[in-house]
Amino acid sequence: MYLQRCLQPDSPVQVETIEGRTILGDFSAVLPFLPETFIDLLFLDPPYNLYKRFYSNSFLQRSSLEYEKLLENWISGLLPCLKPNASIYVCSDWRCSAEVRKVLERHSLVRNRIVWEREKGRGAKNNWKNSTEDIWFATMSKDYYFDVDAVKLKRRVLAPYRDTSGRPKDWDRTARGNFRLTHPSNIWTDITVPYWSMPENTDHPTQKPEKLLARIILASSRPGDMVFDPFLGSGTSSVAAKKLGRRFSGIERETLYAALTEKRLEMADQNPSIQGFRDGVFWERNSGIGKG
Repeated sequence: MYLQRCLQPDSPVQVETIEGRTILGDFSAVLPFLPETFIDLLFLDPPYNLYKRFYSNSFLQRSSLEYEKLLENWISGLLPCLKPNASIYVCSDWRCSAEVRKVLERHSLVRNRIVWEREKGRGAKNNWKNSTEDIWFATMSKDYYFDVDAVKLKRRVLAPYRDTSGRPKDWDRTARGNFRLTHPSNIWTDITVPYWSMPENTDHPTQKPEKLLARIILASSRPGDMVFDPFLGSGTSSVAAKKLGRRFSGIERETLYAALTEKRLEMADQNPSIQGFRDGVFWERNSGIGKG
């Protein structure tokens, strides 16, 4: 049932055809059929440069140069699809972060490197535990959209300063404690990786949290903008975009994950909430509000 909703293009398509759809197929095969200049926000979560099995397919680790060539092919191939003021976010880990930056700098203006804490992960006896990932933020031009007010973080106040009259200084007193609304930085420590009891959890081995995508989407797109993900996985970017009133589409080659995406999009109609995001505010992890 869910796979029947997916699109499998064999000729060039219009934006209206792919809007709100999961495209089932291999990225390189689908790319020639995509329309030009339709993407406002491009989110790429490609296979990292390590061995990983994705259901029926595997990604094999390559040399740094070979992986850089892969990234070059992926990103340069998508350039005609981007609007002149589009924003780009590319995920990586420490092993391939340098290659991502090199490729982005050839084609765009690199704005920042975000580091987010992935609190899950195995410990290591002979090395430091790897508990972070990178997200590179770039834009196609100096004219780009960024809404900092939409992505401020609510943090618990540890030192509740007051002004000379005794009133709270830049913080609010609530029944659950004292909180301050802060500007977002490029270090994200409030993201919870989906676990078994969370509605958004799937069996995808590298699933990104909806809260992470919500922050990117709210910062770098307007309501009604098109969010596109060419390595869709289990559909987190599409689900978050739908919940936040953006247009969306993405490509996934695995039938299982494409079906999971369609199932999650259906579930989003019944439950449009995003864990850790409530009342238009992102809450720090374990705040007790927003279940972050």
